[in-house]
Amino acid sequence: MHVNESSTNSSSKEILYTVPEIAKILKVDQHKVYELIEKKVLISLKLGILKVTRAELLRFLNEYTGKDLSDLDNIKDL
Repeated sequence: MHVNESSTNSSSKEILYTVPEIAKILKVDQHKVYELIEKKVLISLKLGILKVTRAELLRFLNEYTGKDLSDLDNIKDL
């Protein structure tokens, strides 16, 4: 599955997302987002607080769709 900007569900077309916003988009707990960032699966930047760019979120979705991310040290195909 290929995800592009038109398929995201953001009406405001934000450039940067906070951890809580990413968690809401991905429908996961914020702790999972922090784990994704810590393991460098999702790349962030820090401007006061951690943020993720829209481009990075789309890259993550494209790269990891079809993967089991339950154990980030052992990512497998579904």
